[in-house]
Amino acid sequence: MLFEPLVATSLQLANRIVMAPMTRSRAVDANTPNALMAEYYGQRATAGLIITEGTSPSPNGLGYARIPGLFNDGQVRGWKAITEAVHARGGKIVVQLMHTGRVSHVANLPAGAEVLGPVAQACPGKMYTDLQGMQPHSMPRAMTTTDIAHAVDGYARSARLAIDAGFDGVELHAANGYLIEQFLNANVNLRSDAYGGSIEGRNRFALEIACATATAIGAHRVGIRLSPYGVFNGTGAFADVDGQYLALTEELSKLGLLYVHLLDHSALGTPPVPAALKSRLRAAFDGWFILAGGFDRASAQAALDAGQADLIAFARPFLANPDLVLRMRADAALNVPDMTTFYTPGPKGYTDYPALAAAAGRSKVDQGPSASSTRSRPSLLAR
Repeated sequence: MLFEPLVATSLQLANRIVMAPMTRSRAVDANTPNALMAEYYGQRATAGLIITEGTSPSPNGLGYARIPGLFNDGQVRGWKAITEAVHARGGKIVVQLMHTGRVSHVANLPAGAEVLGPVAQACPGKMYTDLQGMQPHSMPRAMTTTDIAHAVDGYARSARLAIDAGFDGVELHAANGYLIEQFLNANVNLRSDAYGGSIEGRNRFALEIACATATAIGAHRVGIRLSPYGVFNGTGAFADVDGQYLALTEELSKLGLLYVHLLDHSALGTPPVPAALKSRLRAAFDGWFILAGGFDRASAQAALDAGQADLIAFARPFLANPDLVLRMRADAALNVPDMTTFYTPGPKGYTDYPALAAAAGRSKVDQGPSASSTRSRPSLLAR
């Protein structure tokens, strides 16, 4: 089943394998995608569906160094070369729209942009900047209702630009503690107005964005990523988290979105998303359901066989294995990712991982640019 096609009215996938979104920090001047990124995504086009790295819908959302944007004509041209590379190889690709919100530092933002969040409370911890190294997150300005309306419009405009750039759709990043989840999470969203204070209030921002993007490009082209029970970027579980996400998913289903992409980070040591909640969310959503988090071929096949999902997303395995689908079909050894190159500029550890034929004769430990251990940057899966 893992290698069988999946067809919806709007999208036909060659298999049930999804390349998960992974921040790689290879964009160039003005946060513009480049030819190196086109090579990277084109190499991985045998995935049933590629979800790009987090891409900001506005200058204010460019919280990390060298992440791409999708809010001007130059960025559209850069992304168009990428979608053409993927489509030329028979693949499908959607762009993940990620506004970092308070997970940001002013040194990473362009002139005139500012750090925003639901409240004026800095995200715990530090982040990397090219100019100043590791720095504490900058203090955000609490968003007014005018700021919120402007952000919603920005997502819709970026979604329209995504279609201009040739994408098959968009994914709204409402996970991992970025702006949408900052509104969803009761530990972060301390507002007492219509955008906080209750399940309905905390869900409002996410639903307004989903509705605006669906109106802009069609609900059949819009997916969303969620991470209940996630702990990244100062989030964490809260009272009635199950009830809130169930209510959110029911409303998303009414909008007719293409998919819900549910992320469970327990493979990295965080609390698991309860199996009962996963089952309830799947039942509540009348569309594709994607599961992500620590899967290998066997566990992915088991989840599909049990009807727990329609698609399974893989992250690090795709990072080091451009031909992951072929390797899983053949039950072949996988390249080992070089963690020191996750976010560094240039092709090393990005486009130079060998395909299966080129790697013949090499042992599993030796495959890939390096099997170096963790350095000071946070886990790629935490993005």
